[in-house]
Amino acid sequence: MLDVTAAIIHREGQILVARRKAGSHMAGYWEFPGGKVEPGESPEECLYRELKEELCIETKIGLFFGESCYDYGTKEIRLLCYVVEYLSGTFTLNDHDEIRWLQTHQLLDLRWAPADLPLVEKLVDQAIVNKR
Repeated sequence: MLDVTAAIIHREGQILVARRKAGSHMAGYWEFPGGKVEPGESPEECLYRELKEELCIETKIGLFFGESCYDYGTKEIRLLCYVVEYLSGTFTLNDHDEIRWLQTHQLLDLRWAPADLPLVEKLVDQAIVNKR
């Protein structure tokens, strides 16, 4: 099983989502940005590195949010998701063709990568509970 990280980046009440660019695995699907954990690397170190490489941003990795396991047929992944604070940097898209800042209730309107979907649903459910 391949460990992969994902970031729930929040700013001013919105969540950053990214769409995989054409020619990549899961092209056209939305995801929380992140990437594969390399040998000897912690998930937090991986996520910091991947966000810098993929989006050219500085971040602070926060609390663990949850995990999702999914078998894509050719590979099985365990997606480890963290809450992340955006600190600085101009967003540059290297692995994605679009990013959006969305309210939590807007997240389910997108076509999500299957591994990300349980985390999206958890995030939306928690937002509903917190409003009560």
